[in-house]
Amino acid sequence: MTTALNRVVPDDHNGDYFVHLDEGADDMSGHAKSSLVGVSLNVPITDGRLNLGTWQGVYLMEFRNYRHTRYCLATINGAKYD
Repeated sequence: MTTALNRVVPDDHNGDYFVHLDEGADDMSGHAKSSLVGVSLNVPITDGRLNLGTWQGVYLMEFRNYRHTRYCLATINGAKYD
């Protein structure tokens, strides 16, 4: 995924592609990549397990090149049936 997204939205090391480069060459490209893949996800849960298809998965991607802390939030909605 990273390779594909870097081809679609490369970092701007020359300052020619994006206007907003205040936080580095990966700043605006990170915003664009995040917009392409989305920032939230809905996954059905069946019998207490993620109900994903055979080849499906959940990926967490980081688009910035420097180290920092991120947090994930999971909200589970629904009813428990016995």
